[in-house]
Amino acid sequence: MGFFSRLFTKNEKQTPEVKERTPLNIQVGDIVTYDLVDYEVVGKITYRDGGYEWFSYQLLEGNQTKWLAAEMDDELELGVYETVKLPVSLPFPEKLEYEGQNFFKDEEGEARVTGEGRSTNINGRTSRYAEYISEDEETYLSLESWGSEVEASVGFDIEAYEIKILAGSK
Repeated sequence: MGFFSRLFTKNEKQTPEVKERTPLNIQVGDIVTYDLVDYEVVGKITYRDGGYEWFSYQLLEGNQTKWLAAEMDDELELGVYETVKLPVSLPFPEKLEYEGQNFFKDEEGEARVTGEGRSTNINGRTSRYAEYISEDEETYLSLESWGSEVEASVGFDIEAYEIKILAGSK
């Protein structure tokens, strides 16, 4: 192709189509707005227990970290969690107390995980987990064992309209 043909040829660049985001396909690098704060998705964990799958997204704004949990049961279930200090070990107890509230074990199991972004270090591992619900059924406590360490987080349900997702990549 000569100089003049390149000069007068329309140069159309193909822009890749960005897949619309839902709470079940958020990617590392996306932005999630919740409670008027924009969070960058810096980690993603996919859990699989048998044929069941759910997701946790690590959201970061400044030095504030939240976790957005998403799963499709009979309907879309979303929750926002924050990591808390709670001395717990295996086996998980039937009842826990946190900040004066009683929590009762709702479910327990073992899941294989896939980690992305800041969660890459747990890729391919297995975690025991337990979910607890408060007496008023408005607050949840989640436990996950990673080897000898048990991580605890406390959270509550939110509705899909409470978050906005901006794709940061394809």
